[in-house]
Amino acid sequence: MWLSKRVQSVRPSGVRKIFDLARTVKDPVDLSLGEPDFDIPDEIKEEGIAWIRKGFNKYTPSGGIPELREKLLHYLRARDINCEDVILTPGVTGGLLLALLVTLNPGDEIVIPDPYFVLYEYQVMLLGGQPAFFDTYPDFTLREEALRAALTERTKIILINSPNNPTGTVYSRQELEMVARVAQEKGILLFSDDIYHAFNYEGEEYRAYLGQFSEQCLTFGGFPRTGP
Repeated sequence: MWLSKRVQSVRPSGVRKIFDLARTVKDPVDLSLGEPDFDIPDEIKEEGIAWIRKGFNKYTPSGGIPELREKLLHYLRARDINCEDVILTPGVTGGLLLALLVTLNPGDEIVIPDPYFVLYEYQVMLLGGQPAFFDTYPDFTLREEALRAALTERTKIILINSPNNPTGTVYSRQELEMVARVAQEKGILLFSDDIYHAFNYEGEEYRAYLGQFSEQCLTFGGFPRTGP
């Protein structure tokens, strides 16, 4: 067998099984990936073409175009998110992989609320870490007793995703403050996956970022086609 043991430890994705099943169904309704059903506006296409014609088509700095990084830094700080610098990555998945590579040692544990985005588990396992989950059922809320019960002396990171994939749950300011407080007390690093924050339609209490409450937090986000 040519495959490494780390690859063999990854289970087949349940999501992909559903995709395969959907191909056998006549006229299925696709509610899976959250992609818009409209094309990119023509103005954006033309802007991209114009910059290509101007010669802006070479390799960029590995961390991203400096001017864009500066704008993103101001964007985050305007939302009171603690950040010293910004780098650009190919999506949040790429950003998480880089962050795990520079923080995770073999055997380190990452605590994740359940339900969770399936790729979190696989990324951690591929890098030799141990995913540990704590229950948010039945109402998908973050409870302090459940979080604390999942922590051990090997816990390195707590990963929070709000709005959550797959439940759509938006964690309240009080829940995020609790997570930040526990992490500070235990000396644990925080990862905050905010990729879906533009799709937050809750009240003001829910318009909060984990990165607002901790200086030991790496914030991951993006800019969807519908805008930030």
